[in-house]
Amino acid sequence: MLQRKRVYESPAEDDGVRILVDRLWPRGISKNAARIDHWFKEIAPSTELRQWYRHDPARWPEFQRRYTRELDRKPELVERLIGAIGAGSATLLFSSKESELNNAAVLAQYLSKRRS
Repeated sequence: MLQRKRVYESPAEDDGVRILVDRLWPRGISKNAARIDHWFKEIAPSTELRQWYRHDPARWPEFQRRYTRELDRKPELVERLIGAIGAGSATLLFSSKESELNNAAVLAQYLSKRRS
């Protein structure tokens, strides 16, 4: 099972493997408190794409297309991430205040297609 969660939420037993998928370390949280098993910063959107998007809902459809193209160009990294997720539960962690329109949502959908 693959879940998504803000990194600022408390870790839970059912999180499974906790994977941070942001390029930048989240502000104000220690590595100890975050309980991160893996940090895949290279899987996050490029700096250029992140700065262009700025969590503008009007740009969401185009952001999804562009980020998916970036993921398509990183097959080895995507396979490494799938390997880190494994067969059990995993949680993709993100720092955005936007809980639905963020890179982890696109990545989760992308991975679900790859894993099925």
